[in-house]
Amino acid sequence: MTELSFDFSKEIRPIKPMNAVNNGPAGSKVRGVKGNFADYEAARIPYARNHDASFFSGYGGEHTVDVHRIFKDFDADENDPESYVFGPTDQYVLDTFSAGTKVYYRLGAAIEHGHKYGTYPPKDYLKWAKICEHIIRHYTEGWANGYELDIEYWEIWNEPDCRNGDGSYPCWQGTFEDFRDFFLVSAKYLKETFPNLKIGGPAMASVWSPVDRLMPKFPEHGVYLDFYSYHWYGNDVKMFIQTLERGRKQADEYFGKQAETILNEYNYIRGWSGDDWTYSLNSERGLKGASFNASLMAVSQTSGLLDMLMYYDARPCGMNGMFNQVGYTKLKTYYTISAFSTLNELGTEVASESADDVYSVAATDKNGKGAVLLSYYNEDDNSPEKTVKLSFKGFGKKVKAEYYLLDEGHDMELMREEIFTADEFAAYVKMPLFTTYLIKFEITE
Repeated sequence: MTELSFDFSKEIRPIKPMNAVNNGPAGSKVRGVKGNFADYEAARIPYARNHDASFFSGYGGEHTVDVHRIFKDFDADENDPESYVFGPTDQYVLDTFSAGTKVYYRLGAAIEHGHKYGTYPPKDYLKWAKICEHIIRHYTEGWANGYELDIEYWEIWNEPDCRNGDGSYPCWQGTFEDFRDFFLVSAKYLKETFPNLKIGGPAMASVWSPVDRLMPKFPEHGVYLDFYSYHWYGNDVKMFIQTLERGRKQADEYFGKQAETILNEYNYIRGWSGDDWTYSLNSERGLKGASFNASLMAVSQTSGLLDMLMYYDARPCGMNGMFNQVGYTKLKTYYTISAFSTLNELGTEVASESADDVYSVAATDKNGKGAVLLSYYNEDDNSPEKTVKLSFKGFGKKVKAEYYLLDEGHDMELMREEIFTADEFAAYVKMPLFTTYLIKFEITE
């Protein structure tokens, strides 16, 4: 039997946005385009990174988000509003905000597996930064008939270290040393220009890449960036935790201890080719992917090593485990993303345990309400069912517990209710592999 304990009187840290995603809703409240807008809004997603938005026509397609798509002629005057095409990105940004989700803006280019166009090093690093300055002013200061939106995170580039199996680089066509110079120039300029915004990057494909060749030690140059971002794909929760540890150390060394760490692309991946790739895509859209997602959100919060976690991808595509591409019906991972919003709304993490591949996180509002999210994940699809004993304390009064279940036959549905009158009490749950529970508590007197 697996035994886990939870103490709602022992506060740990604020709940952080571990259920953020890449990309916004497919649809619009303003234009009346349904898509998945209502369900997306109901999930209460805190942030949406807009990387790879240009791949989906519903977001505006080839005219959207990327610097080279907004500012199409690099030789044009960056101070002239006529040099910019903001319209499609405006609509996409507004649609995301209207769903109750804040935009996390990636400055740079979508990944280019085929023809390369937007991933070449800019001809003039400083001019590129000034173009980004005007994009930022358009969305936060109203420049060029723009907006005064609360977009705090501005990320410079995406995966300069990403390397395909054939040796090509889909996200940066220069050398690593070229990128280091580019990153320093652009980050320094944007941080000096916008000291009150969060400037960071560079969305590393892997923390095991040669970071010393790609990034300067910014504090040595008098630059203190706000966040270090990186990615991870895999199927091993323990390796994920090692990645968080390495990412935090790199943030300290290259950005300074003040920098947040943001893992802004992840998903279940057994392998990137052949049968493993097919298996990965099918798993992402099923219960295994949902359990993996719940487990990673839990350990991201309880480790204290991460400030934000962002699922890839909510955009209609093969790696979207939240919404079916046909009809936008909800898939299993949708329910884990939504469930974590319950913890966000409670606000404060309390003491919890994880053991025997059952991963958990708990939260309280410090006013009589609490919740636990737990999931049983193991890569071995033949792992046996578990009986899990859950021990609780710290409420001090009569409390009602509601058990919401996500499995093959239930979509986070209320399965049972119990009343406990002692300060310390226990409950038992059966957990077949990939089961996820959200247990809500409320003091009743």
